[in-house]
Amino acid sequence: MRGAGIMSDVTERRSLEEQLRQSQKMEAIGQLAGGVAHDFNNLLTAILGFAGFIAESLPETDPRLGDVEEIRHAAERAATLTRQLLAFSRKQIFAVRVLRLGDVVGELTPMLRRLIGESIDLATVVGDRSFVKADPGQLQQVIVNLAVNAHDAMRDGGRLTIETSDVVLDELFAQRHPSVRPGPHVKLTVADTGHGMDAATQKRIFEPFFTTKPQGQGTGLGLATVYGIVKQSGGSIWVESEPGRGTTFTVFLPKTDERVETDQPAAPEARTRGGAETVMLIEDEMLVREYVYKVLSRHGYSVHAFADPGRAIAYAAAHSAPIDLVLTDVVLPNMSGKAAVAKILEHHPESRTLFMSGYADHAIVQQGMLDAGTAFLQKPFTPSALGKKIRDVLDAAVSVS
Repeated sequence: MRGAGIMSDVTERRSLEEQLRQSQKMEAIGQLAGGVAHDFNNLLTAILGFAGFIAESLPETDPRLGDVEEIRHAAERAATLTRQLLAFSRKQIFAVRVLRLGDVVGELTPMLRRLIGESIDLATVVGDRSFVKADPGQLQQVIVNLAVNAHDAMRDGGRLTIETSDVVLDELFAQRHPSVRPGPHVKLTVADTGHGMDAATQKRIFEPFFTTKPQGQGTGLGLATVYGIVKQSGGSIWVESEPGRGTTFTVFLPKTDERVETDQPAAPEARTRGGAETVMLIEDEMLVREYVYKVLSRHGYSVHAFADPGRAIAYAAAHSAPIDLVLTDVVLPNMSGKAAVAKILEHHPESRTLFMSGYADHAIVQQGMLDAGTAFLQKPFTPSALGKKIRDVLDAAVSVS
């Protein structure tokens, strides 16, 4: 009996070590994916921006407009891929709300029935009463991606079951699953009766660009996106499967005691206004710098553009004329955008600040690169989005003063 106990301890320890190695592997892949997405977002900012300039310069009857639109559509599709990479690496923007997971499932059910087709039976069991804190749109993405994965595994028909329930995870469960904290959670289960998968596939199922589908039939980002959204929401996800016995995905999201906020009607979007204020632009990527400079100049602003933060700081120290806004990338050579702004504000404390990045604000706040509540714009952005954000920041300064 003692020997059996020792073997059990060794087996459990090896299981925990394997979970830790897998977690570290996914973290490393996430860091790489986030960095790639950041660099691509810089390039896509320039592509979308300059394509927009070309479109504006052509008459409506010019046949080249169609070519420009194809460029913009291709760039927008690429931007969608980078958003999926950012979601996997937990660097995506989240609009967090207090909600019931079961309500999200209920709202999606009619669309899911159309999505999976008549050959697959859909059963939904909503049993949760607790609230979670998450982005409803991102949770919808999780459920849809898991449903699509199930559909692809049941080409000849089957049954898809989506279930929510309240659970309390104890200390023993948390010890056996290092990524989980004990306490009250809401559980989401998505189970299918499809062909299942072997252990080797399960180990890689959440990796970006990993797919078992034929070439050209999948990006390999669907489940990677699910993984990133769940992790960024503070949750955990597991997969259980055997060949020929179907697959079950289980998601745990921590319960919140916060109350549901009443939605306020959105104000109608006003046309973007320009201005005559002075803007200091700090951006080391040349194409992005030229694009932003052109947008700001067209809106009437006086722009001083710098690739190097040190030169921007020196300019601020040598010139007493007002700098109404400092617009800077978060990640710069030699120092961070936050550090550069702090130096500039020593000479121009009245200046407002706006940060931009190919990463998302949630991620860079978590990493200490920005303070919570800092004005932020994620790349890629359109000229109108940039113009509106700048106007919002400058007008907020006027209303406060």
